[in-house]
Amino acid sequence: MIYPPAVIKKAQNLKRLLLRLEAGEPFDQVRTDPGLSVKAEDIPKLQAKYEAGGRSWEVLIDGRCGHPQKAHSALREWMYERKREDESLTAGELAVGIVKQFQVELSTGHINYLLRKVELTRPRGRPHRGKEEEGKAPLAPEAQPEESLDNWTLDK
Repeated sequence: MIYPPAVIKKAQNLKRLLLRLEAGEPFDQVRTDPGLSVKAEDIPKLQAKYEAGGRSWEVLIDGRCGHPQKAHSALREWMYERKREDESLTAGELAVGIVKQFQVELSTGHINYLLRKVELTRPRGRPHRGKEEEGKAPLAPEAQPEESLDNWTLDK
């Protein structure tokens, strides 16, 4: 399998770290040099894996190489610009536009996540009542429907 250069470099740095530890260098000094974030409790497991794999850096590849990114930078910029132009656009409407423009399907949840990262989402929950709605007077007496009391009797 072909691995990205960063994954190969990380495995090679781990091999160098293990070789330096074998040579007797202190862990704190060795850990900071290659720029790796390795915990002391992970060293025995890495050493066992390295020894069992024939002392090859390839066995230190952890197999996690990431996944292709659907929401690439051009797509995100297009989406952000559309949202800045029209704040009333919903994630569902943006998803339809993204499919038409880029032939990429994104979930509404992921679109909202991306918009939240750049603070372009609407506030959560239901819209707050405006002050003009709260202070509205009831209908004028002539505009209110009249109630008929014809069916009411006291004899029953």
